[in-house]
Amino acid sequence: MPNSYFQFKQFTIQQDKSAMKVCTDSCVFGAWSARHLNEAKKILDAGAGTGLLSLMLAQKSESQIDSIELDPDSAVQALENIMASPWSKRIRLLEGNVLNYPLRSEYDFIISNPPFFDSDLRSPMEKKNKAKHEETLKLDELIVFIRNHLKITGTFSILLPFHRNDYFKNLARTHGFFLLQQLIVRQTPAHHPFRSISLFGFQKPEISDSNELIIKNENGKYTREFVDLMSDYYD
Repeated sequence: MPNSYFQFKQFTIQQDKSAMKVCTDSCVFGAWSARHLNEAKKILDAGAGTGLLSLMLAQKSESQIDSIELDPDSAVQALENIMASPWSKRIRLLEGNVLNYPLRSEYDFIISNPPFFDSDLRSPMEKKNKAKHEETLKLDELIVFIRNHLKITGTFSILLPFHRNDYFKNLARTHGFFLLQQLIVRQTPAHHPFRSISLFGFQKPEISDSNELIIKNENGKYTREFVDLMSDYYD
């Protein structure tokens, strides 16, 4: 059973109310995205969950962050975590659906860990289905939302299962986005890739950069690259 909280160096994530718990790939996503903010002044976290990503980005920036969450229990939890953090004055928690919430801003950076399992094995827990599966936010809806709320000079990052990587790249391309950077994540050298983390923008790059991160080596120890990426957040 997952712990009711996860302790980071500078903040704590309580997670007993939220369907989505802290996991390694979401932590990698937050840490990698924090390195690509490009001094963003206004950030949107589309699908806040426990508030993890908002807090990770707040730790590494001076940005104003809007963090929106559909599930009422998760929204309560995210607010608790935000208010208990050192950055509560810079993060605004919004409860509602990103697709119809009356956002009045264009953002320099948007981050999203969407419910991305379209036809994978479903959970008997309805809250977990909504958090993990495309019931409340489909990828084709998400890309339109991002296009409508991202500044022309802005960028967005997204975490997806690796098998949906090519689908989303093509989807993003049809909506005017270019792939800027990508991180392919493996559990170990023997495992196939299981996550892709991508950075997109409206501006076409001279060349898009793709790298790979392996979380643990053949001996079951965290790799130097993983430890370096996460060093500001946990030991």
